[in-house]
Amino acid sequence: MNTSSHYKLHHFIPWTRSKIFKMLLLSIIPCALFYFLDWKWLAIPWVPVALIGTATAFISGFKNTQTYNRTWEARTIYGAIINSSRAFGMMTKDFISCEGDEKQLHKEVIYRHFAWLTALRFQLRETKSWENIKTKNYNKEYLKYYKVPEWENKLEEELIPFLSEKERNYILSTKNRATQILAQQSECLKRLNQQGIITDYNYVLIESQLKDLYDQQGKAERIKNFPYPRQFSSINLYFINLLCFLIPLGFIGELSKLMLNIGDWVLWLSVPLSVLVGWVFLVLEQIGESTENPFEGGANDIPITQISRAIEIDLREMLGEKDLPPAIQPENNILM
Repeated sequence: MNTSSHYKLHHFIPWTRSKIFKMLLLSIIPCALFYFLDWKWLAIPWVPVALIGTATAFISGFKNTQTYNRTWEARTIYGAIINSSRAFGMMTKDFISCEGDEKQLHKEVIYRHFAWLTALRFQLRETKSWENIKTKNYNKEYLKYYKVPEWENKLEEELIPFLSEKERNYILSTKNRATQILAQQSECLKRLNQQGIITDYNYVLIESQLKDLYDQQGKAERIKNFPYPRQFSSINLYFINLLCFLIPLGFIGELSKLMLNIGDWVLWLSVPLSVLVGWVFLVLEQIGESTENPFEGGANDIPITQISRAIEIDLREMLGEKDLPPAIQPENNILM
């Protein structure tokens, strides 16, 4: 997540420079062929360009709206995880009561919740075949401005403070670690209920919080494991590339009409005009692409690492701990 007021041009232009080079190539070649070789047939009327441009604008707007909705839903999910985590911590502290060991039990249960948050964020940062943060050069270059903690660290090491060795080894042997941690949490609460440490009514209430956490995990996994439909993504890409190919030809057609009155040089205005208009559409496509996978590790992602740390700090304070981990701070205005 970018925490500044906007992306600076010295970041944004290099991120999109491949689009500028592409439009320069597409505009200079036909203009030079028309000007030097007199290929008049390259000039086309502006009407078909405008019609295709209108269709492209609609499909690009649709894609960007839907990809934004995916990102906002992801943020809503993690907002619900914040609320459910705080409620779970409060219930753990207030509902688990026994002589002597209650503080240790509180810590065991809440630390297992930290383990769930850790396993979930590691799972959501795993790379899928349709994600592009590691495959597109402009995204790989932008990674120099920030780091993704889940790629820098290992899950087995991150779980050490939160789980016993036996429980940690079992969790690491499973496929969906976050799911199994919640299952272990439920099993622990069941034992406490059977021992009379949690009353039946309170047991039902605290289990309902686990169910809500399962619900939010499932929603996050749905976004992670189901990409923006490829047919919509493909047609948007094809329309934009077709439009970018036709824009220089349309400008040549319009500006060639002015050559007799103004001079031959006016034809070369088609190059900057084509670059500008084509760049706008290509950047819209690139922005939509960078928004459609809100957990992939991009600069526009939901800051799940920072949110998980904020939850950890809140719940540690509920336990009365004073030695708290520091809050995650933005790196070059990027918060992960």
